Amino acid sequence: MAGRWVLKQIFLQHKYQLLLANVLFGLEMLGLLLRPYFLGEAVNGLIQHSYRGLLWLAGAQLLWLSVGTVRHMYGTRTYSAIYTSVVTGMLRRVREAAVSRMSAHSSLAREFVDFLEYDINYVIEALYNLLGSLILLCFYEKKVVLLCGVMMIPVLVLSDVYGRRMNWLNKLKNDELEQQVDVIGTRDPETIRTHYERLRSWQVRISDQEAWNFGAMELLVLVVITASLLITERDGSTTIRAGDLIGMYNYILNFVSGLDTIPYTVQRVAALRDIMQRVELGPRS
Repeated sequence: MAGRWVLKQIFLQHKYQLLLANVLFGLEMLGLLLRPYFLGEAVNGLIQHSYRGLLWLAGAQLLWLSVGTVRHMYGTRTYSAIYTSVVTGMLRRVREAAVSRMSAHSSLAREFVDFLEYDINYVIEALYNLLGSLILLCFYEKKVVLLCGVMMIPVLVLSDVYGRRMNWLNKLKNDELEQQVDVIGTRDPETIRTHYERLRSWQVRISDQEAWNFGAMELLVLVVITASLLITERDGSTTIRAGDLIGMYNYILNFVSGLDTIPYTVQRVAALRDIMQRVELGPRS
């Protein structure tokens, strides 16, 4: 409940800034998604001694660069203002909470705002890569689209198991982190060493879980790429133009890139859930 309240307060207070920031990022990602298509058309045009496709590619690239530049500048201003608001609201409760917890929460608040600034964008980019690539692959080879759709099933199953595990590990790590100021305040070398050893232990277990999940995901990625190549190689019913081949395999790689982001997104969402249960922005009135 507290987590929902935190999100609601932030979105209500900064709704227009967040909306504009995400619209700009969406436009930036749309340009990035369409780039392989324009690249393929440019190659097809140049083979036929036409520069029309090349001009479209250059125009799309310039538009993408312009939107991306504005988005980066605006994003820094927006999310730094949000962080200031979050920390200011949280510190108003300093008399109601232990100093050690408030110190830990100030660090967690930075993670929370980083999630809004970077990780939500990462999720949006993954959706563009996954859904956008599947839609555009329909114009090239529908069998590859079917293969990619089937591969989503084991990916989602693995991600669910991974998410539950990471949620538990992040909770235990943050439980230990909240004790840090009190532990340092004891000035006892053995107590301090034990505290940091515990933090290290949880971080190692989180890293090991990420590594195992990475290995499983990359095996699935290998299956997608290999099977896609075999499908295209055996489908000799139609002649594929060079530009179309470039576009198709760029979208396969984009889809694979989207698959790679799922474990990271799950890990960050698990961390955010625990952070939202701990961070208080101010009195609820």
